[in-house]
Amino acid sequence: MRTTILAAGICSLTLTGAVRAQDESPQVGDVIELKTISVTANRTPTEKNKVGSKVERITQAEIGAKSRPVLSDYLNLLPGVSVARNGGLGGTTGLFVRGLGSGYVKTLYNGIDISDPTGTQVLTHYQYLLTGGISNVDVLKGSQSTLYGSSAIAGLVNISTLGQPDSGVHHTVEAEGGSFGTVRGRYGFTAANEGSGFAGNISGLHTDGISALADGRERDGLDSLNIDLTAEHRINEAFSVFGSFLHLNSKAEFDGNGPDDPDSYERARMTGGRFGLNFDLMDGRLKNTVSAQGFKSDRESVWGGSPSSFIGTRQKIDYQGSFEATERVLLQYGLDHEKQEADDAGGGSPLGKFDLTGVWAQAVLEPVNDLVLTAGLRHDEHSEFGGHTTYRGTASYLFATTGTRLHSSYGTGFRAPSLYELYAPASQWGPIGNSGLQPETSKSFDIGIEQSLLEGKLLADLTYFRIDVDNLITFGSGYEQTPGTTRSKGVEASFTYAATGWLDLGGSYTYTDSRKADGTRNVRIPRHAVVLSAEARPAEKWTIGADVKFVADVVDGGAKLDDYVLLNAKVAYQLTESTQIYLRGENLLNENYQTVKGYGTPGIAAFAGIKAKF
Repeated sequence: MRTTILAAGICSLTLTGAVRAQDESPQVGDVIELKTISVTANRTPTEKNKVGSKVERITQAEIGAKSRPVLSDYLNLLPGVSVARNGGLGGTTGLFVRGLGSGYVKTLYNGIDISDPTGTQVLTHYQYLLTGGISNVDVLKGSQSTLYGSSAIAGLVNISTLGQPDSGVHHTVEAEGGSFGTVRGRYGFTAANEGSGFAGNISGLHTDGISALADGRERDGLDSLNIDLTAEHRINEAFSVFGSFLHLNSKAEFDGNGPDDPDSYERARMTGGRFGLNFDLMDGRLKNTVSAQGFKSDRESVWGGSPSSFIGTRQKIDYQGSFEATERVLLQYGLDHEKQEADDAGGGSPLGKFDLTGVWAQAVLEPVNDLVLTAGLRHDEHSEFGGHTTYRGTASYLFATTGTRLHSSYGTGFRAPSLYELYAPASQWGPIGNSGLQPETSKSFDIGIEQSLLEGKLLADLTYFRIDVDNLITFGSGYEQTPGTTRSKGVEASFTYAATGWLDLGGSYTYTDSRKADGTRNVRIPRHAVVLSAEARPAEKWTIGADVKFVADVVDGGAKLDDYVLLNAKVAYQLTESTQIYLRGENLLNENYQTVKGYGTPGIAAFAGIKAKF
């Protein structure tokens, strides 16, 4: 079977076969077989049952089955991942992976690094990422600086929108409305032929919201617009070009001066783009990709009527190559150079800038059938901190007769201090920035066992993990380095079960013990989290789905937060082959809970929507 496969950027697909050994995606016209592969884990297409690192995946089908508005809603259901939000939609959203926060997680959107250089830490504003048009999300867990550079201490979130577009031209229209004055919509467009693929989406959301602070009455709303474009075109058998674009424009209200504050909000405009080319030599054994990207963040924060503005930019160029030495030995290598700059636009002064250059290499080996090993090394040169070397190794072994797979990974990482942590000017209360800070470093280890049963219908996994971070940067009397080791360790257990032709079940349990060097617990991280999900198709045109998350033992602000259970559900009816209507509910048990001490969360809510493809 000859199929068009297109995906600009580092991606994940539900296909495998004769695909590019390159992060920039498999190419048009390749011969494939239907299997599951991951590109994110090793920056080369690898069958998922041969990946040593732990990777969680959110598929386009799962997004469509739940119809939730923001990406963080889906990330919150993954084992080892949790979300804490200051209020309702639009509230500052912290993502925690294996007990470490957003500043330790790198995020790529169609290959574009979308972390904000102007933040107190360089991190991604997940509160502004809508789900419209997303085809795949991979979450790679553990320290990944060897492959992805600074900030990938806890892992990587990799978002793709091109996926596997069907041949021809296709349109998608979605609309939804419901509780808290919420309306949202999306228009999506895809086009593909034997040599090209294109996908574009315009997604918008408005909500009147709830009070950000738990004891408030005045609503804090959100207006958000996402525009994304991605395309790839094969010129001939050895040469192709690709590009992607992303624009986020949002205004989120918050309570800066007490619970009833109508004058505090953040307006964020973020724009990024990436383009590049792939070229193959030696009958495809030697593959090369060259790309360049840019990202700009323009944020205005108005606190009780007093504005402050920040502008940040990132430029990056990247080369990646691979050489298939034999059928069992793949050699990878790359070079990248990045420049970041941030300015306090309101104060009219630069926060600072730096350059970061990295070179890396990795070998992917299959010495015997069903055993896959990787070993990688990277060296970075930072304009402020000099050289830093990281390394990584993984192993996966499948006992084919029993369907048992052992997997493990070990890696090191580093996070350079943000420009704000280094150079933020002093306030009326004292110093903030500290130019004497040094990079944080990490060591990460996980080991697990995966078991396939009932002819592949049931897949279960049990993984132990541990991440140690040294020289943690904290805020006391200004930013300061904390001696000692911050440690997160725990267990992730999960399963998926295709029980019948009309019923699918899934679930996970995560235990996380995350502590500072002095032994006190890190805040906003559940010690226990259980997720259960089900999707039933009881009749030809009906689909019923539900998920429940139980969270226990979270501390914040010197106190223990209440345990809670969140139940969400959706009922969908297929009007025609191309049109679906649905009704969905959130927090159906009407739990009164907090993920951040003092901040409210939405109560029971209902939404109705329609989705049409033509």
